[in-house]
Amino acid sequence: MLERLSLRIRILLFFVLLAFGAVSAMMAGGWLVLSRSDIPDLAGPMLQAGIFGGFLIVFLVTGIWYLFDTHVARAIDSLANAIRTRAHSDVNDDIGTEKDRAKYLGDLAPAASEITRSLAQTRSALAESVARETSRLSAEKARLEKLLADVPVAVLLCTADYQLVFYNGQAVTILEAGGAPGLDRNLLDYLREGPVRHAYERLSKLNDPDAASDLICATTGTGRLLSGRMRVLRRTDNIQRPGFVLTLRDVTADLATHAAREALLDEVFDSVRRPAANLQTVIGVISEDADMAQAEDLMAALLSEVHTLTAAITDLGKRYDEGRSDWRPMGQTRAQDLMDGVSAQFSVLGLEIETVGPDLMLTCDGFELALFFRWLGEKLSKTGHGRTFRLSLAEEDGPGAVIDMMWRGDALPVGELDAWLSEPLDADLPDLTPRAVLNAHATEAWTETRADGWSAVRIPIPNARRATRRPAPIDREVVYDFDLLSKERNAEVLESRLEDLTYVVFDTETTGLTPSSDEIVQIAAVRLVNGRRVRREVFDTLVDPKRTIPQSSTEVHGITEDMVKGAPTMAEAGKRFHDFARGAVLIAHNAPFDMEFLRRHETDIGASFDHPVLDTVLLSAVVYGQLEQHSLDALTARLGITIPEEARHTAIGDTVATADAFLKLIPMLKSRGLHTFGDVLTEVRRHGRLLKDMNSAQ
Repeated sequence: MLERLSLRIRILLFFVLLAFGAVSAMMAGGWLVLSRSDIPDLAGPMLQAGIFGGFLIVFLVTGIWYLFDTHVARAIDSLANAIRTRAHSDVNDDIGTEKDRAKYLGDLAPAASEITRSLAQTRSALAESVARETSRLSAEKARLEKLLADVPVAVLLCTADYQLVFYNGQAVTILEAGGAPGLDRNLLDYLREGPVRHAYERLSKLNDPDAASDLICATTGTGRLLSGRMRVLRRTDNIQRPGFVLTLRDVTADLATHAAREALLDEVFDSVRRPAANLQTVIGVISEDADMAQAEDLMAALLSEVHTLTAAITDLGKRYDEGRSDWRPMGQTRAQDLMDGVSAQFSVLGLEIETVGPDLMLTCDGFELALFFRWLGEKLSKTGHGRTFRLSLAEEDGPGAVIDMMWRGDALPVGELDAWLSEPLDADLPDLTPRAVLNAHATEAWTETRADGWSAVRIPIPNARRATRRPAPIDREVVYDFDLLSKERNAEVLESRLEDLTYVVFDTETTGLTPSSDEIVQIAAVRLVNGRRVRREVFDTLVDPKRTIPQSSTEVHGITEDMVKGAPTMAEAGKRFHDFARGAVLIAHNAPFDMEFLRRHETDIGASFDHPVLDTVLLSAVVYGQLEQHSLDALTARLGITIPEEARHTAIGDTVATADAFLKLIPMLKSRGLHTFGDVLTEVRRHGRLLKDMNSAQ
């Protein structure tokens, strides 16, 4: 029992017992004197002397206890907390303040200072050694992350319980319609569970790590169709079920394009079939009776059907050309790269070519066009038109450009070019013809004769634009924690270890300090998974309070009424935040203040904030004692965390600082024997007079 009491409480009990013992001894001595003395009326003076002596003893013991508590007990507590802080976090500064408090402890303070200084030096040397040894692995890890981030399909790694362990940037793009994915969240929150569960069960029964299962699934939010392939990881033991890798590709656009093409083909048959049948009937009548050819009505009907058929074929051909680029999407190719590739091809053939033109981005298949111009140059040289060429690129008034393959000499007859276009483009590609390349690019080629003695083959490129500075790349980093694959899961929060829980640390900025009448203007949150902050998973939004923001509040957090115009309401923002925090323990600094704002809007949000809650104010009191300062500034200063001035009193700035502080408090709590959420909750409730505990239901 006594072991759970703090040092200061135990010392206080010692002095209480000392005072009680001294008074008791004095009372026993007075009683002994009175019992053996024959002096009359001695009891009165002895009682007065006893009372005076008792008060004097209590006064002296209290004074000595106060001095001892101030200069010894509190100094020892301060030293212990400073040593624990530096032992379990990366704080490396000297314990100067604590050493000054412990000036009456003899050599203890200097010895503690030497220990912490030696610890900092050892940690620094160890960190440098580890950094040197792991630099190569870090570079390889960064290259692997970059490679996986640029994979054009969504890649997800999940546990057997469908908890996310890894996802790349494409997964965020595909799944974020149902809320951006997050580590240790359930995949079935984003995908309809039937196909996923069935595929996993099928593969699990096979017990073959090389087996794969193709599936079609849909997102829960928008019903977007996805094509997927699942593989189960190799089983590492006979107890834990293996996880799986799932790759996903959005096929909604592919299906829409295919449907459009099929619809166009159906319309082709419907539009051509009737006029063709009518023409067949008219021609049949004329063939049976030559005199009918002279009938004006019959000829008018014949011409009408011909015009109808011609118009239908022309319209359908135009629509086919317009939609062909959708059926085979083209990439963006820099014109300079295309021309450099053509120059390389001509050099191999022993031909000379000059390339000129502006720096454009062409929507085309650069590989096919380079082969086309190589083929054209080779044909022109073999037929004696020339061995020196010019490839000229020019912009058009519209969205396109034209490429001219030019040479000095006789023009190429149109019929000859038309015949060439049906030949194979390359011996290794017998099924690819120049005409197929032109058709794929929705364009055509023709010959021209220039006045200055140049001849040319002109090819329009329908879509081109000026090359501009490349925009900032989209952040598509991969997010993962492979330790989650082997993490034991406990359904009871109270029995869960602190490092096994998922946390959402949040902060709010408000119009004032009265939760019953003021409103939230900003909510920010970050997720902590497996003992680390997931930098990719951040929630940060302004909120329209639907009321004025006092100037005094704006001076604190910098949010004005103009900034919140058009921002989501509390109902919308609260629902998104509730989804972000689903299944997590909520953490805030001075949590009762923020939680009261949230819980007041539960009806509008349509959800209850019944999460377990931890408050870093109370955790700081558990670690450092109630007499210390527990503001966010004081706590972060003790833990060596710097809050940038521009981020102070912003929701996201305070949230990140609170999250980093909590991560550093976890090993200190464990060093005090507080390993589970239930242990911490029990200890926190002993400090209930500081702040209200928000876990009354736990």
